[in-house]
Amino acid sequence: MTTETEKKYRDLLTYLRKLKKVAIAFSGGVDSTFLIFAAKQALGENVVAFTVNTPYIPDWEMKDADDLVKQLGIDHKIITNDIPDNIKNNPEDRCYLCKTQIFTLLKSEAMKLDIQYLLEGTNKDDEGGYRPGLRALKELDVVSPLREVGLNKEEIRQLSKKYKLPTWSKPSNACLLTRIPYNTKITPEELSRIEKGEVHLFKMGFAGVRLRSHGDLARIELQQAQFKMIEEDGIREKIAEKLKAVGYKFVCIDLEGYRMGSYDDKLKPKD
Repeated sequence: MTTETEKKYRDLLTYLRKLKKVAIAFSGGVDSTFLIFAAKQALGENVVAFTVNTPYIPDWEMKDADDLVKQLGIDHKIITNDIPDNIKNNPEDRCYLCKTQIFTLLKSEAMKLDIQYLLEGTNKDDEGGYRPGLRALKELDVVSPLREVGLNKEEIRQLSKKYKLPTWSKPSNACLLTRIPYNTKITPEELSRIEKGEVHLFKMGFAGVRLRSHGDLARIELQQAQFKMIEEDGIREKIAEKLKAVGYKFVCIDLEGYRMGSYDDKLKPKD
């Protein structure tokens, strides 16, 4: 770990101390776990975690988030929210619309606790690509301390490992809506099918996999190192069996492998 990374962590603690008391949007991922750990170090008891439970967040992720907060000894509030009407057809600006609603809700909850600052875990690397959700954060004055001090994903993983956070090597994840093509009607049944399919793949050892759902077709995006795994005896047959059991008729492996936001390939970055 470089001295520059260590300095960024000290800068983060200084930044957080100036806020006095904070609420943090907590998903249980690498970034938000590291942020909430740092906030605990900087502010002690003046930290509360908010996790939003929606139909497009996997059940296993909700459980992981709750377990992590308990381990860190931080007050945790789970807020249940349905799929907003304006994203039920998965529009291209879905992330902006969703984050606008979710963070408006969380800011309201923070105000009830007399907390001025709502924080979230965007890091320096998140500034590139198609990120309409960042616009919502800016409009709502949601604070992104990791990005403010210049911490990138690799540095956050290094620091998380140093401080023995269980998420240091956790694969990146995103909500289940990212598994569905834009302008496609979202149903609870479809979300459940995707979640069950991905859980089967996780249990077979395919960490960080994505199941992109195209009606009757399941398109699997593997990490590059995992392609050799499908050559093992019986693996392809087992994958097909499990995914057909949850409702797919056809199963394929995407030869390009996992790409973050693969449905965004034709979309241009927006301010």
